[in-house]
Amino acid sequence: MKALLRLAWLSAWNRRFTLSLTVFSIALSAFMLLGVERIRTDVRQGFTSAVSGTDLIVGARTGSVQLLLYSVFRVGAATNNIRWQSVQDMAQMRGVAWIIPLSLGDSHRGFPVLGTSADYFTHFRYGERRALELAQGQPFDDLFDAVLGADVARQLGYALGDRIVLAHGSGGVLNVVEHDDKPFVVSGILAPTGTPVDRTVHISLQAMQALHVDWMSGMRLPGQDIDADAVRQMDLQPRNITAALVGLQSRAQVFSVQRQVNNYRSEPLMAVLPGVAMDELWRVIGAGEKSLLLMSILVAFVSLLGMVAVVLAGLNERRRELAVLRAVGARPAHVVALLALEGALTTLVGMVLGTLTLLAALVLLSPWLLNQFGLVVSAWAFTPLQLWLLLGLLVTGLLASLIPGWRAYRLSLVDGLSPPV
Repeated sequence: MKALLRLAWLSAWNRRFTLSLTVFSIALSAFMLLGVERIRTDVRQGFTSAVSGTDLIVGARTGSVQLLLYSVFRVGAATNNIRWQSVQDMAQMRGVAWIIPLSLGDSHRGFPVLGTSADYFTHFRYGERRALELAQGQPFDDLFDAVLGADVARQLGYALGDRIVLAHGSGGVLNVVEHDDKPFVVSGILAPTGTPVDRTVHISLQAMQALHVDWMSGMRLPGQDIDADAVRQMDLQPRNITAALVGLQSRAQVFSVQRQVNNYRSEPLMAVLPGVAMDELWRVIGAGEKSLLLMSILVAFVSLLGMVAVVLAGLNERRRELAVLRAVGARPAHVVALLALEGALTTLVGMVLGTLTLLAALVLLSPWLLNQFGLVVSAWAFTPLQLWLLLGLLVTGLLASLIPGWRAYRLSLVDGLSPPV
């Protein structure tokens, strides 16, 4: 074995330029194979952890996926609202620890506006139960304070103290009517989370009510323009909200509280488990992740074919070398083993190089990926599938190297010790 390793090393060093291209090709395939799997895993993890630590999502009766979409991902609209009295009744139910009210419907330059309470910044969790952090400023203190998500501030170029005007409706139609008589001041900017929070403008529930005191049925009441100073003197307790996130004192009480909410008699309500709704939604939109994995496998397959082609093309130049080995007593099995060992070592070196390059890239680029794309990547977290992919790449490289070995086995001493003429 020592002799074979030495021969393989010397032979590889003699063809170092050609083999370096092969190693680079395999490293690139390992980089893409593991990188796509890492991103695929992190995208799904980021999707399923858009909200964590929340035991139930409550809204008007509708589909569980629709409730999840508009309450967590700010996509679509609610079929109906929840009365504020119902929220107060839920807070008194046995087992309920906290409630985060959510009021949606307005927008700012295409970004959704969320009216909520101070409990949002206290109890809301995402990812591995991570709390929201303010990169700048503080949560809303004044009635017309707004806290911006990281993407809102970055894309629109806002800073603390800037004045913004919210618009009525989702902002997806032309001629949007703005609440220009009640401007807001940016009081805080949240740190990036990689969740829909980054694309949300947060205001208080009282501010959401203040925006609509002179509105009815989606239209401004004629002759009822109430400016910002006058609205501060009014009772701004909300009349209804869009949905609510509910946290329980114990996870064991989740089905009991869910049953209480679903059986609430004052109005039809629906409580869903976030994890169950996430799984339902991912079954619909998660087909793309398999396409990414298939693409990386095809890249690895093409790279291994390239390795086979390079070794086969070099066999004609090595016929003299192989003939000398046969002449000094090397058996055909030795020749096959030599080429197979070269292929395995080439594959292994390429895999190690590609893996180390990926780790370095993820460590260096993870802050940029979070800020630019909202993608939270875990550089050091290897999944079982990644390890199986590495093992599969190594085994496939070894099997691919047997093709040139079989070809070398067919070469014989009839070629002579001189190159063919």
